[in-house]
Amino acid sequence: MSKINKLISGNCGVICPDCTEDYVKAGGYQGLKKAFTMKPEDIIDEVKKAKLLGRGGAAYPAGSKWEQLLEIPEFPKYIVINADEGEPGTFKDKILLGQDPLRVIEGMTIAGYVFNSHDGYIYIRGEYRAIQKVFQSAIDNAVKAGYLGKNILGTGFEFNIHIMTGAGAYVCGENSALLNSIEGKAGRPRIKPPHLAEVGLFLLPTLVNNVESIANIPTIVLEGGDKYLSYGTKDSGGTKLICLSGNVANRGVYEIPFGVSLRDAIYDPQLGGGIPNGKKLKFFHLGGQSGPIGGEAQLDTPYCYKALRNAGLSVGSGAIVVMDEDVCVIDYLKGVTEFFIHESCGKCTPCREGNKQIYAILCKIAAGEAVQDDLVILKRLIDTMTIASFCGLGQSAAVALNTCWKLFKTEFEDHLNKKCPAQVCFTEQERGE
Repeated sequence: MSKINKLISGNCGVICPDCTEDYVKAGGYQGLKKAFTMKPEDIIDEVKKAKLLGRGGAAYPAGSKWEQLLEIPEFPKYIVINADEGEPGTFKDKILLGQDPLRVIEGMTIAGYVFNSHDGYIYIRGEYRAIQKVFQSAIDNAVKAGYLGKNILGTGFEFNIHIMTGAGAYVCGENSALLNSIEGKAGRPRIKPPHLAEVGLFLLPTLVNNVESIANIPTIVLEGGDKYLSYGTKDSGGTKLICLSGNVANRGVYEIPFGVSLRDAIYDPQLGGGIPNGKKLKFFHLGGQSGPIGGEAQLDTPYCYKALRNAGLSVGSGAIVVMDEDVCVIDYLKGVTEFFIHESCGKCTPCREGNKQIYAILCKIAAGEAVQDDLVILKRLIDTMTIASFCGLGQSAAVALNTCWKLFKTEFEDHLNKKCPAQVCFTEQERGE
């Protein structure tokens, strides 16, 4: 693989995270200085040209989201950054928050200028307690250096950033639940419409972006949308941070250009480095626990939003969890379902009860006690949860199960006959050894 352009992670591990001087020497705040010479509409045009798709999982075009908020006449408007990174297998935002927080702060400040907003909130998960201290120090240093607070760079523009601490609830990664939590309410999703651009934080117009999304804004403003788009594909601009974990040699966060194949992401020595101990790939889980599962036949799919969607996969949060041949699909899905049982807010019945019922059936399958009718009920539960759940948590809780069902249907049926391919679900006597 040729050298990878690091558009947003180049400073990570290289500069002092909270040092404004180091950040400026590395090229920081050039995007903000340029933004102050531009009209808000022109900045949004560049974001639209860049085809920056939301990096939090929904993949909504950032330029369109910004344009919709700009057209809303009510003031004040708020900038909110979702740093409640609770998706298992995902730790990309942690790198940006802890090793290059000033890039996130610069992106937030540009957004504040575009919408004439004077207050931004970043909701950082409670487990990132040490990172919160680094981020607060970066905020304080940016204020001292004149890049944040009152009269930024002598322009008369004022923008302040407030850190809000999450309490470990995965559902608060859903944008409306996150806003409720900031307001001191229970972290449960809101009914939509109205949309958050119109009725968001404190019932006022609000922009909600992911950490990685906002970290791209300084680069887009500085280099221009067309240049940013050229780093990726015609449908997916720029680069993407991916999180490799599981049965892969080189676990960690990597910045890759869109268009790299999944095979390269997992096996290239500069990236995943392949599967240890000479094992074969069994499956990979994309985008976190709520994402789809793929297999060997999909490895040559380009890593970009359109190609993955066409293959029944998705970018999601950027997680790629790799599992080798020794892993039992049923055993893995039990862990996924346990996570959703624990994290469901309990507001709607399909999610609250559906996950428990799915787990009960998976346990029967794993124990060799299930019958064919259990598989029929399992499929019905998947359909009901996907259609009837109130928010994205319940709607996506069965995505991994549904994709595994399609890829490994034979393995589900084998378990009915006590033939776990990975030989982990039954005792030696039950396996006939």
